[in-house]
Amino acid sequence: MAAPLRTGPDTEPSQEAVHPAARSAALARTRLDTPLGPMDACAADGGLCLLEFADRRMLPAQWKRVEAHFGPVPQELGSHRHFKTLEQQLREYFAGERHDFDLPLMLAGTPFQESVWRRLLEIPYGETRSYDELAAAVGSVGGQRAVGRANGDNRIAVVVPCHRVIRADGALGGYGGGLVRKRRLLELESGAAQGRLW
Repeated sequence: MAAPLRTGPDTEPSQEAVHPAARSAALARTRLDTPLGPMDACAADGGLCLLEFADRRMLPAQWKRVEAHFGPVPQELGSHRHFKTLEQQLREYFAGERHDFDLPLMLAGTPFQESVWRRLLEIPYGETRSYDELAAAVGSVGGQRAVGRANGDNRIAVVVPCHRVIRADGALGGYGGGLVRKRRLLELESGAAQGRLW
């Protein structure tokens, strides 16, 4: 089983957490209510492998990627101990009471995607990085578009904070969950939403 992966700015994800040994571990799925709309989640004993807004246009493709990496996804909603932890931590986050998530994660992608996702986990709560800065951080100077695609391929929204990446001119850029949600997440973290959405 993967060790719990802290997602705060001072912690480097372990290889065990990013690459669980049990590729074919049994998956469970659920749907959680949040102030920004329902989110679909998927997990196995090794950790959380998907957290997406349920109306995201790319969600069907993300489910296919989960199956390709980790095995069949059940059609029916179920329970898992990681869902209880996730639900509690999301509630605390949206209430302005939590800045870092403490969950085991199962990230799986190309080496470049994984390098981008690891860097996302290092962006502190309340801060942002530009696509240019993120590209430089992963050794891909001038690779803003590739970084943007990898950012968009992140399957664990909010917990892996792709919403903290914006354009160099301060514009929001893109976000799979929609720009309204991206703006509200950044407002929450900056204190502009009075520190809470819940």
